[in-house]
Amino acid sequence: MLTEERYKLIIQRLQERGVVKLQELADLLGASESTIRRDLIDLEGRQLLKRIHGGATMLNQKSQEPGMEEKTFKNVQQKNAVARMAAKEILDGECIYLDAGTTTMAMIPYIEAKDVTVVTNGLSHVEALVSKRIRSYLLGGMMKIHTKAVIGSIALQNLDNFRFDKCFLGTNGVDVEMGYTTPDPEEALIKRRAHQLSGKTYVLADSSKIGEVTFAKLFELKEAILITESVPERSRRSIAQKTKIIEG
Repeated sequence: MLTEERYKLIIQRLQERGVVKLQELADLLGASESTIRRDLIDLEGRQLLKRIHGGATMLNQKSQEPGMEEKTFKNVQQKNAVARMAAKEILDGECIYLDAGTTTMAMIPYIEAKDVTVVTNGLSHVEALVSKRIRSYLLGGMMKIHTKAVIGSIALQNLDNFRFDKCFLGTNGVDVEMGYTTPDPEEALIKRRAHQLSGKTYVLADSSKIGEVTFAKLFELKEAILITESVPERSRRSIAQKTKIIEG
């Protein structure tokens, strides 16, 4: 197969799936992993994709969201630090909403509170929660292929059956003027409704999200407590004027 033919198929696969693995491409194209790796390097140089650990993803756009596989390998230490701090905010006997996403997923091993009830729209989350013997409810609705998050009108209707002491939400952007944002408007609706149904809202964001803006707005900074491992100095004062920050 000619090089340009491989390039065309790689881009086509990326457009279909959002993220692809090196081994998957090697099997698809009948080429060695070293050949595919060189292809990805060349395509990244042409600004047609972005290489990630073990594969590639489409270049980031405001309306596109990375999949769980890509997110899992990004900023792991920072996410774990954020998750550990967030889990400490859960008290015995509370009912909480746990948003889909890798940072909220990382909270689960750190939950030590007793007799907690969790509602989530994350398929991976409910599996981990049940394994830890935490009472859990999974929202029904449409499952997003890349992120395994349940969204849509059915999920919104399910959500209205609950009230929460606290909710813990992920975000793709934290900006002083634009507030909290995420690429998918449908997922934004779920996050916003969970926020409205909660006594207190926490937004989990590692420092790479600060200063970023994506397509769909959740709500203003002042409406939630921000948990992050570090706030860049250039943003610290302006963010602190808008909201409480838990940092460490």
